[in-house]
Amino acid sequence: MVRGLPLTKATHMHSLGIDFGTSNSAAGVSVNGAPWLIEMEPGENTLPTAVFFDPHSKNMQIGHRAVRALINGEEGRFLRALKSLLGTPLLHEERRLGGERITFVTVIARFLAQIKQRAEAATGLTFTEALSGRPVYFHSADMARNAQAEKDLRACYLEAGFHDVRFMFEPVAALRATAPVEGYGLIADIGGGTSDFTVFHQDAAGKTDILASHGLRLGGTDFDRQISIDSVMPLFGRGSEIRNSFGPETHIAPKRIFNELATWQLIPFVYAPEARKLAADLAQFATEPGKLARLVSVLEYELGHDVAFAVERGKISANKAQDAAEINLSMVEPGLRAALPAENLSTTMTPLAGQISHEARDALGLANVKPAQINRVVLVGGSALMGIVQSELAALCPDAQLDAQNAMTAVASGLALAAND
Repeated sequence: MVRGLPLTKATHMHSLGIDFGTSNSAAGVSVNGAPWLIEMEPGENTLPTAVFFDPHSKNMQIGHRAVRALINGEEGRFLRALKSLLGTPLLHEERRLGGERITFVTVIARFLAQIKQRAEAATGLTFTEALSGRPVYFHSADMARNAQAEKDLRACYLEAGFHDVRFMFEPVAALRATAPVEGYGLIADIGGGTSDFTVFHQDAAGKTDILASHGLRLGGTDFDRQISIDSVMPLFGRGSEIRNSFGPETHIAPKRIFNELATWQLIPFVYAPEARKLAADLAQFATEPGKLARLVSVLEYELGHDVAFAVERGKISANKAQDAAEINLSMVEPGLRAALPAENLSTTMTPLAGQISHEARDALGLANVKPAQINRVVLVGGSALMGIVQSELAALCPDAQLDAQNAMTAVASGLALAAND
């Protein structure tokens, strides 16, 4: 038996299933017909898709170590939601990170290389190929950018040391790891950056026919972003009036700096000198200088990701709470909190959940299956566990049972099973 892996003679495997996610990642192989997920960190089969660069060395920490470095206030640059940069020009721009100038292609490649190394250390195998999950659409509104995103991700895998990579739609992978139930079903994979759907039919013998797959570039980070824009950014001056330096007229503070600060993958760019200067100028002429002073502090001390994590925690708390939740912003100012009353949160989240339901309905239309025919909705991804998303899907498929048994591991498990097909 190889250390940690229940193998007998199945040491010929050379393909690794990898779920490279916007928020979390995992990897696995098939052992005796069952998925075996690699322990990426002690006691953890998944790890945050996050990296941290120490400015004094080329050492790049990943996963929970990267998050801890941020939380502990270590000097360096934290990055998250890198998957959302695939297909965009930003991916190929060079940035100074960890004492060298590199592109985000190389950052992602190094992240994937560490997954490869950890899998090889855990199994004793050498993985030359990867089966990677991918959303149905990286970019649902731009097919050219969508095609470029897969090319970009392929380049990342090759730079990471894999000789070849194949791709599988993430909801199709999740279906592979889902126990069969006779009838029509819908996989609803609501991840950090995208929402993906697969409609399928299974007969009494378990034979599965995939009828259609569809998707939307909208996920959990979009919920975080909208909550931040609506509930947090007003405390930093969004919507505040700025006086004209040459007269009594005023104008509203430009939205762009707040919108970018609320967007996970764009937070590092808000620390640029021109953004800091803009914040300082706004604070100088603001009619509410205290609010804009908070924005200056967030940029000066690079607290954008701390704020984003606080928003994410507030969202999760609100999903579990019966009463109003709140976002703790004491890292910006002692005692500062943003209330999340249920009514306001519903106003923020309902339009996004409605978009997810609309795309799920379109997936059913592509499959020529009526919502009433669906007897099971398989929920995949952390954002699929939000009450408002489940309510929308339950309303869409009123006769379906919601199945969330393997919401966090189904994609990785399915890729592990399919890796050596």
